[in-house]
Amino acid sequence: MAQSERISRDYFAKLDLRVGKVIEAQRIEGSRKLIKLIVDLGVEKRQILAGLAEYYKPEELVGRFIVVVANMEPRVMLGLESQGMLLATCGEKGKPLLLTVQDADDSRIGEKVC
Repeated sequence: MAQSERISRDYFAKLDLRVGKVIEAQRIEGSRKLIKLIVDLGVEKRQILAGLAEYYKPEELVGRFIVVVANMEPRVMLGLESQGMLLATCGEKGKPLLLTVQDADDSRIGEKVC
């Protein structure tokens, strides 16, 4: 695998990566790919749209502790606003593997990834 362009530590420091807990998930009507997640980030709950529907059932996502890019600019898709981005690998045959926080509990919600 080729390495991407290198970035500075200062550039990386601009990312606000947080631990979030998926508290709700549902398929978006009219979309083959999108699932709407409600993610608890501690100080607020965010709606995040993710292209996971071909690989995960919504009920498989609820309760997971995921890594969220909390300072992404909001984006509107199918008339719904996505207020962040979750991190996942680009797995075999395109199947995403969510980056999750092992051994996390509710006390970790909102914690900054550093």
